[in-house]
Amino acid sequence: MLGRSILHKLGTGFERVMDAALRNRDASPVLDGYRGFATPDRLILRGRVLTASRRTAPLPDQGKYANLRQMLSLFLTDEVAGVTVQARGLTAVSDGEGYVWLEVPREGEGPGWHQVETVIVGGQDPPVPFPVMVPSREARLGIISDIDDTMMKTGAYSLPRNLWTTFTGSALTRKVFPDAVVLMDHLHAHGRNPVFYVSSSPWNLHYFLDKVFARAGLVAGPMFLRDFGVGTAAKGGNAHAEHKGAAIERILAANPDLPFVLLGDTGQHDAEIYHRVCERAGGQVAGVILREAGRSLGEEERQKMAAMRNMGVFVHGGADFTGVAEALDRAGIAV
Repeated sequence: MLGRSILHKLGTGFERVMDAALRNRDASPVLDGYRGFATPDRLILRGRVLTASRRTAPLPDQGKYANLRQMLSLFLTDEVAGVTVQARGLTAVSDGEGYVWLEVPREGEGPGWHQVETVIVGGQDPPVPFPVMVPSREARLGIISDIDDTMMKTGAYSLPRNLWTTFTGSALTRKVFPDAVVLMDHLHAHGRNPVFYVSSSPWNLHYFLDKVFARAGLVAGPMFLRDFGVGTAAKGGNAHAEHKGAAIERILAANPDLPFVLLGDTGQHDAEIYHRVCERAGGQVAGVILREAGRSLGEEERQKMAAMRNMGVFVHGGADFTGVAEALDRAGIAV
């Protein structure tokens, strides 16, 4: 524990040195808006204050070296702390990593996506529309899905493969599983049921993932990603499970009247994470679907899946999502 604490402090210090070296003090801060979500009485706006937005557009024939340069540029962000951001007369201040979390009252917004104009107080730039999803009152089910190796082929169960895939791919080359597109379209039910994505991928990839999903025709949804600076990474492996579990519980709390289906894979302990969520969720989780990623189900996954079944949760595991829609229907989980 002492060693991990020292490593975390060293990592955080390195981040601060790098931030200071990269900062362009003459640049005016800009807003980068992320997909937000709603509670029964509020809209949750999320974004980041940066000195510049890095949004690259890959060429169809560019190689892995060009992809690598573009992906690295997404991580060389220059965050700005202490900036006041305003929407609908309410304000929030960007934190030490530039992140903004702003809660504003709902004003009778119907279901679907809404754009809430957000500005930097005292800035000269025009308002930035922050997208926010409001679930339909007719929703029967909520869907929360992991991204890597659940929706998109990554190899996250292998760190070298994960890094290679992430940094040498582009929005044109990254592959979303076709069966994931079909299943999510079915679960989304033409917009009636809300979809959310939870991942330990860094927030720097929000725009990139959004473009990959759109190109593949995958249902859009609020993403709950992770601050993945050097200092955060030095905290250790538990941060992955803690982040995903906390994000899922936040989504459940924002939609207290909806049952949920959780989608994941066997490559990054999703069975264990989802089991912990089920223990605390008070029956709000109706089903868990796991894709076998890189290997067949292990004994630990089997035990966690059996434990969730004993709680009354429908659990399905397989090499792909073939037959999942029919299995949910047979289990009485209405879409």
